[in-house]
Amino acid sequence: MTGTTENPQEWASRGVDITKPSIARAYDVVLRGKDNFAVDRAFVSEITKVIPEIYDVASYNRRILGRGVRFLAEQGIRQFLDLGSGLPTVQNTHQVARSVAPDANVVYVDNDPIVLVHGRALLEENERTAVVTSDLRDTRAVLDDPDVNRLIDFTRPVAVMMVGILHHLHDDEDPQGIVKAYLDAVPSGSHLFVTHFCASSEEARDAEKQYLALLGTGRFRTPEEITAYFDGLELLEPGVVPLPLWRPDGPVPVEDDLSIGQRLMYGGIARKP
Repeated sequence: MTGTTENPQEWASRGVDITKPSIARAYDVVLRGKDNFAVDRAFVSEITKVIPEIYDVASYNRRILGRGVRFLAEQGIRQFLDLGSGLPTVQNTHQVARSVAPDANVVYVDNDPIVLVHGRALLEENERTAVVTSDLRDTRAVLDDPDVNRLIDFTRPVAVMMVGILHHLHDDEDPQGIVKAYLDAVPSGSHLFVTHFCASSEEARDAEKQYLALLGTGRFRTPEEITAYFDGLELLEPGVVPLPLWRPDGPVPVEDDLSIGQRLMYGGIARKP
């Protein structure tokens, strides 16, 4: 980790494997954070050879998280279940939500133990926020977790957030079934918020090969496959689109003018009827 020891044994005692890149730490690299290791930076260096804009892509994803959470809070959502949340950085879900609704409750869920190490330090005095170490694929464990149930009332609308995480689930792990399990647990008026790598160019397909070879995960799915996650829900405008096109704070970009990086991830929000 930048500025601290990279002794594998020391970190292993805390449940952190620094000999292999991790999803959360690699994302921290492209967000220009400091909670990452040499192995994570080496992985990102390989990705930039295929997608030079990968740092910009991370920024687009972080910006849509802010816009999406703000929108959801403005719709009256006061409970946020942020699945595969990654490491704390700027404009975290709880900070954005509370800028609109100070009474918002937020639970972060990630299976990387380093998220718990840094997340609890950030949130230790915040009674409306919790960090849970759990694997989102084990839906029952997440939904039954005491901290989840302390802050999330499943009889009231919930924002189920899967921002930049579903592409790390392989097809044989049934990502659509996992999404359905969470949506089945929340009532009418809840929302699903998804962003996802998209097979939008030859460069994107090359990046998928690198992710799978070096990280072991990273499925770049088609716009149709990403849209299928919202089956049975009311997809909100502008639908499932490249991230810069989803309710931008400024003028809407012209889709034909978007770069490869701007098309690398698609996202959308839908409401459970």
